[in-house]
Amino acid sequence: MKKIFHKIASLLMAFVVLLSTMSFTVDMHYCGDTLVETAVFHKATGCGMKMQKPSSKDCEIIKNNCCKDEQLVLNGQEELQLKVDTISFDQQLFIASFIFSYQQLFKGFDKNSSFYKNYKVPLVSRQRYKLDETYLI
Repeated sequence: MKKIFHKIASLLMAFVVLLSTMSFTVDMHYCGDTLVETAVFHKATGCGMKMQKPSSKDCEIIKNNCCKDEQLVLNGQEELQLKVDTISFDQQLFIASFIFSYQQLFKGFDKNSSFYKNYKVPLVSRQRYKLDETYLI
């Protein structure tokens, strides 16, 4: 049971390290106020309503672009090593007491110790199974 618990805990910690160091990007394309497309890890293609860019040759009135792109970047943690000198005394005390109490959970009692040696066996005045005449066969 203890080996299975350690395997599960190590797998869980590996996923925590992987997810905390991974960074990713979410691109969103809006047409007006409506979200049209969302893309993870690559650029959103858009809705196809591209406005013309103004040029010096054209004398046209150009409308403002109603579409907009937003990008949400979630950066992962780059340094995984914590410095010991940044841990306060209270945190060190908590870690030491936690480790000590965790180790005490798995210490067993002596196999030869008996907790009932100070108690006497109760006196049996009558045998109950003979009174009810119930016998296991």
